Amino acid sequence: MASRKALAISAPLLGRILSRNQQAATAVASRKLSTGARNYGAAAAAEKELENPLKPPVEIKYTKLLINGEFVDSKSGKTFATHDPRTEEVIAHLSEGDAVDIDIAVKAARKAFDEGPWPRMPAYERVNILNRFADLLEKHSEELAALDAWDSGKPYEQALYGEMPGVVRNFKYFAGWADKIHGRTIPTDSGHFAYTLHEPVGVCGQIIPWNFPMVMFAWKVAPALACGNTVVLKTAEQTPLSALRAGALALEAGIPPGVLNIVSGYGETAGAALTHHMDVDKVAFTGSTEVGKKILQAAGKSNLKKVTLELGGKSPFIVCEGADVDKAVELSHFALFFNQGECCCAGSRTFVHEKVYDEFVEKAKERAVKRVVGDPFKSGVEQGPQVDKEQFNKILGYIKSGQEQGARLLTGGSRLGSKGYYIQPTVFADVQDHHQIFNEEIFGPVQSVTKFSGIDEVIKRANRTQFGLAAGIFSNDVNEINTISRGLRAGTVWVNTYNIYDTSLPFGGYKQSGLGREKGIYALENYTEVKTVVMPMINPAWHPLSSSRGRRDRVGKSIPRHFIHDD
Repeated sequence: MASRKALAISAPLLGRILSRNQQAATAVASRKLSTGARNYGAAAAAEKELENPLKPPVEIKYTKLLINGEFVDSKSGKTFATHDPRTEEVIAHLSEGDAVDIDIAVKAARKAFDEGPWPRMPAYERVNILNRFADLLEKHSEELAALDAWDSGKPYEQALYGEMPGVVRNFKYFAGWADKIHGRTIPTDSGHFAYTLHEPVGVCGQIIPWNFPMVMFAWKVAPALACGNTVVLKTAEQTPLSALRAGALALEAGIPPGVLNIVSGYGETAGAALTHHMDVDKVAFTGSTEVGKKILQAAGKSNLKKVTLELGGKSPFIVCEGADVDKAVELSHFALFFNQGECCCAGSRTFVHEKVYDEFVEKAKERAVKRVVGDPFKSGVEQGPQVDKEQFNKILGYIKSGQEQGARLLTGGSRLGSKGYYIQPTVFADVQDHHQIFNEEIFGPVQSVTKFSGIDEVIKRANRTQFGLAAGIFSNDVNEINTISRGLRAGTVWVNTYNIYDTSLPFGGYKQSGLGREKGIYALENYTEVKTVVMPMINPAWHPLSSSRGRRDRVGKSIPRHFIHDD
């Protein structure tokens, strides 16, 4: 559990992370500059600090696969390394699961579903177990946050104060649903008694990404378990550590063996085996659109398993004519740079009305220069390194493309330091619709600013994309807000705020940003099947046609007896 002292120190940061104190965000940023961390503009001091990273406040306890309630080596005996993005050095070697291990895990999950207590116990018992799990996650929040920060490069304070409370809340929320999942009784024209049951789907394969390891763990696992399913979870190979620790806590909470299985490994082997497996009833995936398409194909080629997908995005952030520019700059900065820009719904296309464009562009540059980049374990740091070398090089490639295609580079554009995967906060102005940085998901700290002159124009340009995950609007005109929010083809539209992920709010995308919705009551639909049960009633008291004798159709003609089935 986080100490009271730590909570007091980081309260301003928590407000920024949750977008609840955005009206004072500039003052918050200024205070952060005095905490000992450096903004990237103080290049020499910042680089020196990056060369001497802090020791993470956590011990790695679990590196094996969790299958059927036990931590075991992979059958091949192979291991793979997870790296510290601050130093590019190995953190730990983990058991590398492949198709054989996935098959063993699926069999364990199948047995736990078909023969075990989890789907059969009174739902209130699942409520209690999931709440115990949530309490343990809360108790070990500092440890889990540190593992995510070490593995992914995200700021530790962000993981601890901005993400872990949501993880705990997510499990408590769906624990609350576990004994409230039920069907309906349905009146019938035939006089039969009919009702529906909402039953668990069965064995759920779940594949989570590297940018929010514990958050995605919660979004996937909590609703699946609450509905009575069993799970085989494949972690991202870049960030496997926190899920394994959470798996140990699940066993401690009383989740039976085989109900939650966790396999670390690569997408091409373990992930592909999970999506093609004939005994997996449902797959949930968060990641790229490219891989999402492959998962849909795998479902079709195997057993037509149910699929939900939360995929890529290229979200517009629209700053309207009458906006308070200072506030708009701060919010747009948060929308893009949060989590090193490694966020599927990042506001990565910043549309600014022509009347405030010049002022916005200059202030966006100033805010980026002030952004605190550094060791994610240092208090006050806003931005850590990118997750790995591949992502680091990909982002630098997009920055080069922006320069070559004629966008105006205002600040940043290079790596920061000579060690680790740090990139300077980068802002481009005068970005055109045909530019690569305007159309493709960069997944990094690169803001692309473009000018617009009217509402109809900006709606059309904002919608001119294969994606439709999220959008942001900054305006003080309610009619303008209503017009734009209705016109945008996106699963979430944030108005004068951004990155609000309340557990009760459904999240998912239009177009190639995914299928289905996660979180809230809508998530239950992903993890249940609807069964209709029909039975005859003898002499029902309240049905007007309680006997087939003399039954007539709507025009008064007698219905032949052989067409009436009263059982």
